[in-house]
Amino acid sequence: MVITAHKDEIGGIVKRVDQHGRLSVRPLGGAYPWVYGEGVVDLLGDRTTISGVLSFGSRHVSHESPQKMQQQGKAVDWAEAWVETKLSAQELEAAGIRPGTRMVVGKHRKQPFRLGDHIASYTLDNKASLAILLALAEQVKAPPVEVYLVASAKEEVGAIGALYFTQRNSFDRLIALEICPLSEEYPLTDGPSPALFSQDSYGLYDEGLNQEIMAAAASVNIALQVAAISGFGSDASIAMKFGHVAKGACLAFPTENTHGYEIAHLGAIRNCYEVLKALINTH
Repeated sequence: MVITAHKDEIGGIVKRVDQHGRLSVRPLGGAYPWVYGEGVVDLLGDRTTISGVLSFGSRHVSHESPQKMQQQGKAVDWAEAWVETKLSAQELEAAGIRPGTRMVVGKHRKQPFRLGDHIASYTLDNKASLAILLALAEQVKAPPVEVYLVASAKEEVGAIGALYFTQRNSFDRLIALEICPLSEEYPLTDGPSPALFSQDSYGLYDEGLNQEIMAAAASVNIALQVAAISGFGSDASIAMKFGHVAKGACLAFPTENTHGYEIAHLGAIRNCYEVLKALINTH
């Protein structure tokens, strides 16, 4: 059995560096500038990390300025935004900032914020699932079956890490730990109950494995929510689509503001761990 949680995050990639220290960026994964707003971002240079400000331009402008359109109902796009560093092109080059450099939300903006029984932060997708993996590694001793706990890379841009792993290892079941979007279009509610997917944009999940997960949840008195969702893919569904694994499932904690400043119930995160622990120990 394999359980994955992806360790990458969505963000941006530098397209161009101009001579005045401004950077043109484009998205990696489902990133939108209006979600982050103007504020500090970190540029992961080859030699050092540089902070800059994601910028949309001044508000006090007329129709002569392109920023005026952003005040009249059109959401700002990456082509209309830039990162201001106030460094010269030579200083940026010395730090290793170049086309291809990754941009992420500023580290200090990702400090988790407690809302009663909920936790809020950028990039709960997917550091909360990594916390579940670490808890399983710490608490599950001598499981009756061989279990791989995989921190996968580049899930947000095609599940590349998971595909690399599944192509080189033989096993029959893969469970992806994920966030789950809370939206009126899905029969899902906020709270301590994890979600189990029947289908996503990449195809159907394995019903047999889903039944095993539901039985494990019932054994520890945890209710699961089941949904078929769109605009979504996981390590498991993508690995199944490419024929790398026969049985895939996705267990998730319901989350508001997915790919933004995310909010999730701490009980749902905890219960994902409890369900997987029960599943491992019953095989």
